[in-house]
Amino acid sequence: MSEYVLKTNQLSKTYQNKMALNKVSVMIEKGSIYGFIGQNGAGKSTLIRLITGLAYPTRGTFELFGENDERNIIEARKRIGTIIEGPALYPQMTAAENLEAHRLLKGIPGKDCIEKTLTLVGLQNTGKKKAKNFSLGMKQRLGLGIALLGDPEFLILDEPINGLDPMGVVEVRELLKKLNQEYGITILISSHILSELHLLATHYGIIHHGELLEQLSAKELNEKCQQYLHIKVDDPHKAATVIENHFSTQEFEVMPDGTIRLFAYVDVPGEVSKILTSEGLVIEQFMPMGEDLETYFSHRIGGVQHG
Repeated sequence: MSEYVLKTNQLSKTYQNKMALNKVSVMIEKGSIYGFIGQNGAGKSTLIRLITGLAYPTRGTFELFGENDERNIIEARKRIGTIIEGPALYPQMTAAENLEAHRLLKGIPGKDCIEKTLTLVGLQNTGKKKAKNFSLGMKQRLGLGIALLGDPEFLILDEPINGLDPMGVVEVRELLKKLNQEYGITILISSHILSELHLLATHYGIIHHGELLEQLSAKELNEKCQQYLHIKVDDPHKAATVIENHFSTQEFEVMPDGTIRLFAYVDVPGEVSKILTSEGLVIEQFMPMGEDLETYFSHRIGGVQHG
């Protein structure tokens, strides 16, 4: 039976008669990386603010580590680390000094956690360099270090890769994978950068205009993004006959431009190309293709039904 760090039940939030969140029910399994996806203003940050206590729901309830009583939820929040709207850094301080300041603010005993956290986020060799002189990737890793003080079990990150250059994105991605895989930290990461999230997430929630459209695992998502062999030959009609006769399948379609999409035998492309060549067909293009995750998300966020 799955254990959940977060469950929301019909959670709603209204601001000045505007529905920011409408009856949202999410379930985040312990040990997962939950990619919370939606356009800017879709409701991602609103949900995070409700969970972290920065705002209160208009309707609905939620459980955090199995706790649903308000007093117990306040205690359970001590097991969370967060980055919301960018990390809060002291620009004139070094990485170590930033961590020490936040350690004192959080009331965490002992200084042993400072060096341990610096090493964990890869900032142990920054010495006296001030945070104002850090790259964006370094600043984001320092923000993660602050969130990790106190050894949280659940990280909540709101748009943590916004504004990062490609190297900074890679740095943060690899660190999050390490935290999840080696330390067992559950992560909720909201983003509208879809191409990056699919390299990280084990589960997804897709939100649009305050409503949760879908929740699914990475495995389920990959199954929905159907793969196919893209084939272009000198005689597409003959190729279609060959495919139907030799492979006893009708799982293909001839496109208006004459290319063929073969949805069967994707795992044995060599066998397909060998048969086509043996029948005298000239292969001009032959490659595995498929709808990528970004296209799927865009369809769902746009409200387009996807079979």
